[in-house]
Amino acid sequence: MSDLLKRIHRPEDVHGLSEEELQALAQEVREHIIETVGEIGGHFGANLGACEIAVALHSMLQSPRDKILWDVGHQAYPHKILTGRSEQLDTIRQYGGLAPFCAISESEHDIMGAGHASTAIGYAVGLKEAMRRGHGEDGRVVAVVGDGAMTGGVAFEAVHHAGGQGTPVVVILNDNGMSIAPNVGALSRQFNRIRLNPRLWHAREDFEGGLTRLPVGIGSAFERFGPHVKESLKAFWAPGLWWEELDFAYIGVIDGHDVRALRRALGDALAAQRPVVIHCATVKGKGFAPAEEGGLEGMEKWHAAKPKSISNGRPASKSAAKSTAPAPPQYTQVFGEALVRECRRDRRVLGITAAMNSGTGLNILQHELPDRYFDVGIAEQNAVLLAAGLALGGCKPVAAIYSTFLQRAYDQIVHDVCLQKLNVVFAMDRAGLVGDDGPTHHGAFDIAYLRCLPNIVLMAPRDEAMLVHMLRTALTYDGGPIALRYPRGAAVGVPLPDRPRALEIGAGEILREGGSGPARVALLGYGTGVGKALEAADLLAQDGLLVTVADARFAKPIDAGLVAQLAAEHDLLVTVEEGVLAGGFGSAVWETLSEMGAGAASQARILRVGLPDRYVTHGAPKLLHEEVGYTGARIAERIREAVAGKTGALA
Repeated sequence: MSDLLKRIHRPEDVHGLSEEELQALAQEVREHIIETVGEIGGHFGANLGACEIAVALHSMLQSPRDKILWDVGHQAYPHKILTGRSEQLDTIRQYGGLAPFCAISESEHDIMGAGHASTAIGYAVGLKEAMRRGHGEDGRVVAVVGDGAMTGGVAFEAVHHAGGQGTPVVVILNDNGMSIAPNVGALSRQFNRIRLNPRLWHAREDFEGGLTRLPVGIGSAFERFGPHVKESLKAFWAPGLWWEELDFAYIGVIDGHDVRALRRALGDALAAQRPVVIHCATVKGKGFAPAEEGGLEGMEKWHAAKPKSISNGRPASKSAAKSTAPAPPQYTQVFGEALVRECRRDRRVLGITAAMNSGTGLNILQHELPDRYFDVGIAEQNAVLLAAGLALGGCKPVAAIYSTFLQRAYDQIVHDVCLQKLNVVFAMDRAGLVGDDGPTHHGAFDIAYLRCLPNIVLMAPRDEAMLVHMLRTALTYDGGPIALRYPRGAAVGVPLPDRPRALEIGAGEILREGGSGPARVALLGYGTGVGKALEAADLLAQDGLLVTVADARFAKPIDAGLVAQLAAEHDLLVTVEEGVLAGGFGSAVWETLSEMGAGAASQARILRVGLPDRYVTHGAPKLLHEEVGYTGARIAERIREAVAGKTGALA
């Protein structure tokens, strides 16, 4: 860590620095990120592009009295460094370390907990309106928003509200032309036009001024008719027209890597006492040549850095390949390749992503069959509406959206898809505990929030082969919406089917028959719960307890016959799922047996295994599974306790 950065322990330490020192500090923050994140891994490119913005903000504001809101938070590492967490940066995203995004529990300078895009402006308006009504200490409010986040509908809604209210907030539009992948849509094209030609703004000002100085009364006439003529001119010249039409003052385009220019713009914006946007052009990956000079491909590749991917400020050389067996494929890769095959099989099939093409595997479809691929930007609601419209038109749309992000489109799922019983497929990647990105990204709730909806089918594969079969099942199903969930990371390693088959809707299967004896136990898994159940069964077999293991495959409709059989033939029925217990798969089993009424099928004790009723922290999935008891060893231990009579009938 450099000598200048070592002097910064809190935001106030930035205030006494000269502008030359502030510029140098921004570079030192950048170098600290390159050195640290290159070793441990984490969000990378966006943070390198936001160093000067963070330094300029903290040099002029009094945090935490003044509120700095970082949209998403993956660009907030410089902010964390300047607010007393510099020496802890090497713990970020690690189990027990700094949170991957802003977290109000971590620092008084983290004003909002973030993780999903496009929310900061709405937070900012709410905070400032609370201040205007005398609640809390008055202060200035600034939201830092990426151009990718501006493709999200809630950002537009907040801008509309702030302009209408005249709320004095400042929005810093950090425009680097990227989110994770290159941005899409008309707004993105406008931003790119502005970034590539920042003289547009100055040219319009010069042109207007020149007209007012024309001789023989022409200039004064222009002044008289100014409001109408100027609006026409502004429509042609002004890059900030959209903002100004919504009653925001527009400042830009500013060099986002020039601390002095940023400070001047920020000073003007704060003094205006009205809604203001400062449009900054930045470079994602600034200061790291492979990202900065690699074009859009380089910026996308270095959105996040893998552990030990950088050495001495450069990409680390790859070690010689070891002669080991090939690793199982990633679930995302399996899905992406299977979707391409389905598109080639059926011309009605299309894929939709909400700005996560590589994260969902749809980059494969984008490359192979670009005319069957849609990217709507960070706009999950619109993604589902697009899918609904395509389904109405006779297509078979697949909306590939992370479990955690699909939450943002819940109203559209309920009213626009399920109510109308449309043939939309929801492919939910990142189901379960995803790891280092933490509670904002864990896919813990989709079983519960979808199971209550009429007309929808829910399923989850136990391995990559079953994922391929389930995608075929979803695309040959014509009875309404259907959703499948699958985890992040490496699959199990089973062979993939040459000919996918459609499964019988609502049918599970028994994988292993248990033995007879005084303690008859059955485990019924859903998704990754099947693998955990098999692990527990192997451990129990070492103790001489042979248990039955079944794969439910469907959470809705649930295989009532299988559930009844397992309950009738066993003393203890254990459900295993990687989702919250409240309203989840185990609850579905319990409800099914309850609805059957009294009798042998409803007398089995039920033990539910799943995720706890709390938000789970960040860290490697293995560590998180240990923490919440979602392991074969812990499940086996709980079964032993239940068999010995140490626990109640329902846990």
